[in-house]
Amino acid sequence: MKTISSLLVAAFTMLLASSAWAALDIAATSSSTGALVREIAGEHANLTVLAPPDRDLHHLQARPSMIRALRGADLVVALGADLEVGWLPLAISQAANPKILPGNPGYFEAAAQVSLLDIGGPADRALGDVHPTGNPHVNMDPVRMAEVATALAERLARLDGEHAADYRARAQTFGRRVDERVATWHRRLANPPGVVSFHKDVIYLLERFDVPYWGTLEPVPGVPPTASHIRTLINELQGRSGLVLSTTYQPDQAPASIANALGWRQVRLPLEPPLDADGDGYLQHMQRWVDALAGGG
Repeated sequence: MKTISSLLVAAFTMLLASSAWAALDIAATSSSTGALVREIAGEHANLTVLAPPDRDLHHLQARPSMIRALRGADLVVALGADLEVGWLPLAISQAANPKILPGNPGYFEAAAQVSLLDIGGPADRALGDVHPTGNPHVNMDPVRMAEVATALAERLARLDGEHAADYRARAQTFGRRVDERVATWHRRLANPPGVVSFHKDVIYLLERFDVPYWGTLEPVPGVPPTASHIRTLINELQGRSGLVLSTTYQPDQAPASIANALGWRQVRLPLEPPLDADGDGYLQHMQRWVDALAGGG
C-alpha cells in the first residue's frame, strides 16, 4: 500500500510539473504575426500559422486545418481591422473555443494596439476591400510592429504569468533592434523615388520613411485594374521618376504595363515574411522592401 501511495504522489507531482511547464498553444493568422509570436513567446508557445505567406489574407476561406488549430488554441493573434473578416470569424465560430472569442484574453489583434491610417472610409463592401476602422496592413511598419510586440508580451504575461518577465524582456530587445534598423533605413531612404502600388498595402512603410505615394493600380480596393485607370495614371505621372510595387500574389500584367510606359522600375516582393520567420526574419523581410525603395531591386 505504501508503494502504491508513493507512486500516486510521484505521478501527481509529475502531472503538476508538466502542467506548470505546458507551452501555450497559439494560432497566428499570418507569418508576420507568427514572427512576433516566435520572437516574444519563444519556447513557451506551440505556434500554428493559419495562412501561408503567399496568399492574400483578404480572400481566404475557413479550412478544417484552421478550425482544428483554433479549437485547441489558448490565443489567436490576428492582424485585425477586418483584414481577416472573410474567414477568421467563421473559423473561430466553428472551432467552438470560448477562450479565443473577440473580447476575451485569448483574442488579440495587432491593429488594435497601434494608430491606424485611412480611418473612417465608407463601410460598403460594394466599394471593394474597404476597412472603415483603418488600413489593416500594419505589418508593413516595423515601428508599429515593435509596439504590437510590447502589447503581445503583456497579453502573454496575462495568460502565462510564470514567464511574464521573459516575454517583456524579449519585446524590449526586439524594440531596440527595430530602432537600430529604422535609423539606418531612414538614412538609406533620404531621397526616395515616388511609388505606385497595386493595392494600398504598403502605405505604412511609405509613411514611415516619407516616401511619396502616387496611387494604386486598383481603381478601388480589391477591384482589378482597368485600362482607363491605368491610362489616367500614366498621363498623370509622365515625366516623373518612380517605382511600381506589387506583391507576389497580385497579377503582373498591369504593373508591367505602367512600368514600361513610364520607364520605371517594377518590383514584386512578398507582403509577408517566410512561414518560419522570427523577429530577425521579419526584419530581413523588411530589409528587402527598403532595398527596393532605395533602388536595390
